[in-house]
Amino acid sequence: MEVGGGSFVVRMEDLDRVTSSPQWASEQLADLAAVGVGSDQEVVFQSNRFPLYIEVIERLTAKGLTYECFCTRKEIRDAVSAPHGEVHKYPGTCRELSEAQRAVWRAEGRVPAIRLRASATARQLGADDVVLQRNDGVPAYNLAVVVDDAAQGITQVVRGADLLSVTPSQVHLQELLGLPAVEHVHVPLVVDENGERLAKRHGGHAWVNLRYCAELGFSGQEVRVALLNSWQQGSNSWGVASNVATWLKSLL
Repeated sequence: MEVGGGSFVVRMEDLDRVTSSPQWASEQLADLAAVGVGSDQEVVFQSNRFPLYIEVIERLTAKGLTYECFCTRKEIRDAVSAPHGEVHKYPGTCRELSEAQRAVWRAEGRVPAIRLRASATARQLGADDVVLQRNDGVPAYNLAVVVDDAAQGITQVVRGADLLSVTPSQVHLQELLGLPAVEHVHVPLVVDENGERLAKRHGGHAWVNLRYCAELGFSGQEVRVALLNSWQQGSNSWGVASNVATWLKSLL
């Protein structure tokens, strides 16, 4: 579908094969179709693009822009969490390890992840030494989306405020790879009565999807109308997000 002279594309970010499946991807595409949204290009599955991501990581490594990280998740949490619970950027524990130190970790059976060696200037602007490849060999989200945004000609990205903290790192990656800049807009999350983000892990019907709406007797067309009405009512008070509402209404 044409959107303001551009196009609308669908990408399945299914890097983690434990939490992704072809069945869920099929259901998501069916849900989009039910509310009148389709992709102008062939749907991209990130799980099919590992060789491309690995090649980009190797290119960054050849320029000295990556390093091996042997930290466990617990060690990272303990290192970056202040006593009151505030979480800071990765402290660079493995940034300057010697080859002898890396050999010790390998001898203990640790398999490293690969992190970006962000520049000092980029770190001052909020970038982090983000993981580019997990220790199980799977390319990381932060790298994959940057590569795919450029490959698909993405110019605008609208996503939740929970991803605001990684945006500087992705912008830094775009610059290092010589890729076009992308305009980012971050919108507030949907939360429950306690202010916690609604997600699938809440169980039950806290995470509302079209299947649940169908169980209640609402068709895809009725959900589409309800979405349009909600955007119409909220767009005057969203500030910058009002542009997002207008854009979404043009899709539907």
